[in-house]
Amino acid sequence: MKVLVVGGGGREHTIIWKLAQSSLKPELFAAPGNGGISQLATCVDIKATDVEGVVRFAKENQIDLTVVAPDDPLMLGMVDRLEEEGLKAFGPRQNAAIIEGSKVFSKDLMKKYGIPTAAYEVFDDSEKAISYLETVSYPTVVKAEGLALGKGVIIAADFAEAKAAVEDIMCDKVFGDAGSRVVIEEFLTGQEVSVLAFTDGKSLCPMVSAQDHKRAYDNDEGLNTGGMGTFSPSRLYTEAIHAECMEKIFMPTMAAMNKEGRTFKGVLYFGLIMTKNGVKVIEYNARFGDPETQVVLPRLKTDLLEIFLAVAEDRLDEVDICWADNAAVCVVMASGGYPKAYEKGLPISGIDAAEQDEAISVFHAGTVKQGEEFLTAGGRVLGVTAVGENLDGAIKKAYEAVGKIHFDKMHYRRDIGIKKEII
Repeated sequence: MKVLVVGGGGREHTIIWKLAQSSLKPELFAAPGNGGISQLATCVDIKATDVEGVVRFAKENQIDLTVVAPDDPLMLGMVDRLEEEGLKAFGPRQNAAIIEGSKVFSKDLMKKYGIPTAAYEVFDDSEKAISYLETVSYPTVVKAEGLALGKGVIIAADFAEAKAAVEDIMCDKVFGDAGSRVVIEEFLTGQEVSVLAFTDGKSLCPMVSAQDHKRAYDNDEGLNTGGMGTFSPSRLYTEAIHAECMEKIFMPTMAAMNKEGRTFKGVLYFGLIMTKNGVKVIEYNARFGDPETQVVLPRLKTDLLEIFLAVAEDRLDEVDICWADNAAVCVVMASGGYPKAYEKGLPISGIDAAEQDEAISVFHAGTVKQGEEFLTAGGRVLGVTAVGENLDGAIKKAYEAVGKIHFDKMHYRRDIGIKKEII
């Protein structure tokens, strides 16, 4: 069986690493892949957003399943095009991926179907948005409507910060077309938790919980990033909270998308916040999260390829999805300066030494392989994941492994796996 994974980050490396363990023994390809992925799959020089290029490659090489992992190609309709050509794909179609692609759509969907979320208003005029900001309480949240690489959300402490955020998004277009509209919403206090779920539109199977660290520096300080690390399970996500989410959020979301004629098939990501007034949705994503994938998939006992095929073939209810009773922690090793300017092309050492421990997996997010050497090629370079019997053990193992790896100007947080327990 031939499987193509679209994308080239840490999430895709983790997916390919897990697929390589399948009993179906797939031949793996990645478009475009990265240095680490090249050790497990054949990397092809096709951009993840090149819809026709991916479709052409899949047809010419008789690919049995294409896994579309990143948000951009999903919103560009890559799954639709693959299916139009009679090719099997894993991931939502374009009309369902809008649940991530448009924050306005997702907020309106939640309002229409009574799914708990923060109060909000939408603006397509910057002056009206700024006038509204004079009436709200602070802190408040300003979001670019569209895809912004996980960075289009600004928590503004006061009017001046909120006004600057609106001007950056709508006037200066720092996130491009993603900033044609803004959502201004109530700031919620509580602990954030991510729960991803496999769904074929008929059945929905949540994965184990995870929590990530978005800020660049320790103690949740500094700029928002794509994610500086993550851990699973959440210390606060109990069976009772899970039952509440199934009843009020997970199943209602699947049903709402069906009622809207936008059946969602793939991985639906629920960004949740546990407040004093119950669990609410902060955001949806239409795919595996990054770096949540790096701690969730190592805990999966069921064959991932079997799950992907079941979703694509509308028979998820036939698969018994099982998880290990353990914990995982991922520490992101980033380039100095990230999420702003950073250098590329710096040699990386120590990966083999770190992976001598079978509990450690080093997932490549931004690397290239040059000869026998890996070089940095992105802001987030590596995700060092450790699996342990519990979170404390996994944290210790992860940082021991991080200590064996080096590249110039590397930066990582030293408090991954620790969250203030505020609700």
